[in-house]
Amino acid sequence: MRRISRITVAGAATASLALALSACGGTSTSSGSSESKADKGLAIAYDVGGKGDQSFNDAAYAGLEQAKKEFKYETADVEPTDGETDADKEQRLVSLAKQGYNPVVGVGYAYAAAVKGAAEKFPDTTFGIVDDATIEAKNVADLVFSEEQASYLAGVAAAKSTKTDVVGFVGGVNIPLIHKFRAGFEQGVKDTDPKVKVISQFLTQTAEEGGFSSPDKGKSAAEGQIEKKADVVYAAAGLSGQGVIEAAAANKVWAIGVDSDQYQQEALAKYKDSILTSAMKDVAKAVYNLAKSVEDGTPATGIVKGDLKTGEVSLANSNPKFADDAELQKAIETAKEKIIGGEIKVKSS
Repeated sequence: MRRISRITVAGAATASLALALSACGGTSTSSGSSESKADKGLAIAYDVGGKGDQSFNDAAYAGLEQAKKEFKYETADVEPTDGETDADKEQRLVSLAKQGYNPVVGVGYAYAAAVKGAAEKFPDTTFGIVDDATIEAKNVADLVFSEEQASYLAGVAAAKSTKTDVVGFVGGVNIPLIHKFRAGFEQGVKDTDPKVKVISQFLTQTAEEGGFSSPDKGKSAAEGQIEKKADVVYAAAGLSGQGVIEAAAANKVWAIGVDSDQYQQEALAKYKDSILTSAMKDVAKAVYNLAKSVEDGTPATGIVKGDLKTGEVSLANSNPKFADDAELQKAIETAKEKIIGGEIKVKSS
C-alpha cells in the first residue's frame, strides 16, 4: 500500500509549481489511470544528454515506464538545461516533491548536492540518486553499481575478439565513476591476454565540456584509436558513445556499448552489426525497485548496490556473433564465476 504520509498539494499550488518546474527544465507527465489520487508516483530528473541518449537516461525512463504501468499512477520526467547550477537542479527536485511525487530520482552523480538539499527540505519524501554513494540521509537511496565488474567482462570479450592485439577505451569525462569502467576493462583485457594493448582516452575533464553529450567528440576519439590499429573500442560516454559506435561501423571494427543493450536500440539499428556486446547496468531495475519499495511502504534508503551477483550488471548477449561464439562465452562465464566467487578482485581505479 502507498504511504498515507505523502505530501498533497492543492490544485492552484500545483499549477504554479508546474510553471516553476518548466522554467528550470522541460517536463512531461503521464497518468496510467483516470482515478484521482491524493499523491503522485515516481519522478525522475535526467542527467546530461537527456532522454533519447539510447543509454543511461533511457534506462532510467524504462524504469519509470514500468512503475507507471504497474502502479497506475502519475509520473514525471524532467530534462536538464544547458549551463544549469546545483541550485537549478535542487529547485527542480524541490518542485517535484512539492507537487507530491514520491520517490524523486536524480539520474547521475551531478545531482548529489541537489538531492541532499531537497531531501533535507522534504524529509517525508524518498529521494534517489543514480551513481553516487556520498549522501547520508534517512530518506535518500544511493543507487550504485559495480560497473568495473561488467567492464572486466567487456575486457575479456575485447581481448578474445581483437585480431590486431590493440583495443580502445573511450571515457566521457575524467571522473572517478568513469575510472571504474576503464579500470575493469583494462584488467579484463590484461588478465585474458597480456600482449593486447589498451589505448584509453577521456573526452573532457568536466561534464560541462560535453563529454557525455557530444557524439562528434566520441567519433573523433574512436577514429584516432582505430588509426592506431584498435579493432575493438569500448565507450563509457553516454550520448557521446553513439559517435564511437558510428566510427566503429564505418571502419568495420567492433564497438562495445554501455549501460543499455545498445544492439537493441532503435536509433542505433543501422550500426548494430558492429556492436559486439554492451556492458550493462540495470538502471531501469534500480529505479523501478526504488519506486516499488515506496509503493510497498518500505522505502529503500542508504547504499543500494547492483553487481554481477545480483544480476544488475552484465554483458548483453543480443548479437548472434557474440552469443554463438562458444569459446568466448566460456571465457566470459568463467571470469564471471570467479568474480562472484571472489577469486578475481576487480579494480575500481
